[in-house]
Amino acid sequence: MAGLSTMVDQASLYRSRRQQVIESAEAGDLEAVIIYGNLYAPGAIQHLTGFLPRRDAYLLVGRDAPHELFVQFFNHVPNARELAAVPLVSWGGPESAVAVATRVRSGPRLPRRLGLVGPIPHQQHHRLVSELPGVELVDMSALFGESRLVKDRAEIEQTRRGAALCDEALAHLIDSVSPGATERGLGAAVGSYCASRGGEIGICFLLTTSMGGEGRYVPAQHWSDRVLESGDMVVVELSAGYRGHTGQLLRTIVLGEPPDLVVELHRVATTAFNAIANLVAPGARASDLLAAASVIDDAGFTVCDDVVHGYGGGYLPPVLRTPTTQHVPLPDLELEPGMMLVVQPNVITPDLRVGVQTGELLLVTEDGHEPLHGFERGLISADV
Repeated sequence: MAGLSTMVDQASLYRSRRQQVIESAEAGDLEAVIIYGNLYAPGAIQHLTGFLPRRDAYLLVGRDAPHELFVQFFNHVPNARELAAVPLVSWGGPESAVAVATRVRSGPRLPRRLGLVGPIPHQQHHRLVSELPGVELVDMSALFGESRLVKDRAEIEQTRRGAALCDEALAHLIDSVSPGATERGLGAAVGSYCASRGGEIGICFLLTTSMGGEGRYVPAQHWSDRVLESGDMVVVELSAGYRGHTGQLLRTIVLGEPPDLVVELHRVATTAFNAIANLVAPGARASDLLAAASVIDDAGFTVCDDVVHGYGGGYLPPVLRTPTTQHVPLPDLELEPGMMLVVQPNVITPDLRVGVQTGELLLVTEDGHEPLHGFERGLISADV
């Protein structure tokens, strides 16, 4: 009966989340919403159904019709029916955009205005337009993104669990760091560990390089066959968890005594982390966090990766670098309880010779913030 109770609770949770989408749509005079997702943009579908899409998937929600998930591949439908907490799961046919448009037309009347969420490919958007003549299609992705900034209690608890697995996985990676190991081997060790614990990797970006510097300065998205030696270091950005609810940890691991430059880079990264984290509390503005990152500029270093970004169901605002390297307009955003931020200074030399990174996921609370990770901070020394 405990399992049945859990299923019922999950169904209620996802139904409540979809109801919030409907209410937001109706406030904008939209009669229903079509949500798109795939493996590279799974967040919205997963948040609203619990199902991680691998190929094109569409979720149709509205007040007057059953909520229905359309899955592109016929052989993916059975698994989607097991995992998705939604009343109907259907095969999308040869083109899921056509299938969802056909379902919209089959209702008692054709809606005047429909909301769209997600990065719908151009060809599929064109099919929706052609299959729904006279229906105004309105992009509400930004509005949906804003609704994802503040997490509900269930998502916070699921993320705590994911963060704990992330801590364990990083400890396992550190145990695997030794001369002779490769980036591929380290990445494989992390993936295998997470799978053995019933979880999965969200991302595992790895950098291995000489501590003397060889032009590698930010964790790489694709692993190489580079072989670790004494005097090297490993910089890792790791997200791991369960069914899309992942923590995020960033650490630098050294094999041997670090040179003064690496120590100074990491000292500045730690100073930046602390300066920003100390401001993370309700009422803090994105501009405050950006200003705190100026310690990196002031030290004569720069960054490649973003220093701060929102997190949880996607890469969310605010996305911040340093005052002299900010790429995008500064968002007019104020922190609220329930928001999540990754603070992750990637401090590198101006000549791009060497860099380090540190950081982790923080939860904004009523009176400040809470680190969701319990992993040790600081430059980590691996056994050589």
